[in-house]
Amino acid sequence: MNDGPRVARVRHEIKRRRLTVARVERLPPKMVRIVLGGEELRGFTSLGFDDHIKVFFPGSPAVATDGAVRPEMRDFTPRLFDAEKGELWIDFFLHEGGPAATWAAQATVGQTLQIGGPKGSAVIAQEGIDAHVLIGDETALPAISRRLEELPAASRTLVVIEIDADSDRPVLASRAALDVVCVRRDGRSGPPAHEIIDALRKLQFPPDRSFAWVAGESRAARAIRGYLRDERGLDKKWIKAAGYWQRGSAGEHDKIPDEEGVASNGEIARVPTDKGGLRSRSAAQTRQKVDGAL
Repeated sequence: MNDGPRVARVRHEIKRRRLTVARVERLPPKMVRIVLGGEELRGFTSLGFDDHIKVFFPGSPAVATDGAVRPEMRDFTPRLFDAEKGELWIDFFLHEGGPAATWAAQATVGQTLQIGGPKGSAVIAQEGIDAHVLIGDETALPAISRRLEELPAASRTLVVIEIDADSDRPVLASRAALDVVCVRRDGRSGPPAHEIIDALRKLQFPPDRSFAWVAGESRAARAIRGYLRDERGLDKKWIKAAGYWQRGSAGEHDKIPDEEGVASNGEIARVPTDKGGLRSRSAAQTRQKVDGAL
C-alpha cells in the first residue's frame, strides 16, 4: 500500500482569457455558480479534478511587490468545462468580504472576467484505489463535486463536509457508492478542524487502499492530515491535502516540504533532517500544498 495512487502530471500552455458571464446560478450552501463563455475559451484544458486557475477580479486593484497595480486575483477550481457547449463553470462560496465573493455576489450576465491557466494538472488514476475519502469545507465543494462525477459505480466514497450551522446541505451527485456526512460548525473554540476531526473519529473508514483528499482552511487541512497519519495510520502517499485559504491572510502561497510533520492541533512539527538539522516553514497562503506526496 505504500506506493500510493498513480499520478500523471500534465503541463498546459499558460494563457490569459477574457470571458463573458453567460449564466448565474444560486446553489446550496451559500454558493453561486458563474458560467463563463466566449471565443477565448477555445483550447482551454483542465484534466485534474482539483486543478486551479487564476481569476482576476475587475475593480479591485492591488499593489504588487514591484509597485505595479494589478487586479486582485485568487485561485479557483474549474468546476466543469464543456468544450462542446463552450462553457466553463466556476463555483464561489459567498463568505463575508473579499474580492472574489464581492464580485460573485453582484455578477450578472454580460459582464467580463479574466482567467489564467491552469498551468498543469495532476491526474490521479482511479485504478488501484479501493475507496475515496474526500474531506473539506465549502471551498472544497467544487473539486469534490467534480471528483464524484468522475468516479464509477463500483467506487466506495466517503465525503465529509464542514458547513455553517444554518446552511443547507450541498447537493452531491455520483454513480459511486456514496456516504455523505455534513459537519455543522457550532462556534465552539478549539484547535483547528476540531469539529471535523471529532466527526471523523466516529466514522468507519473503508478498508484497504483508501485515498484521502483534504482541502479547506490551511491550518485545518494540516490538522486533518496529521489526524489521518497519526491516528488513522494512513501513509502520506495516500493523502493529498491543500489549504485553499488561511484565516487572517489572503493571496499568499507557501509549499510545505514532504519532511515537515504536522501535529494533531494543526501546528507545524519540526522534523530532523538527515544531517540532524531542523526544517520548518510558515503557514501563510490561500491555496497551499500541504503534502507534496501527490
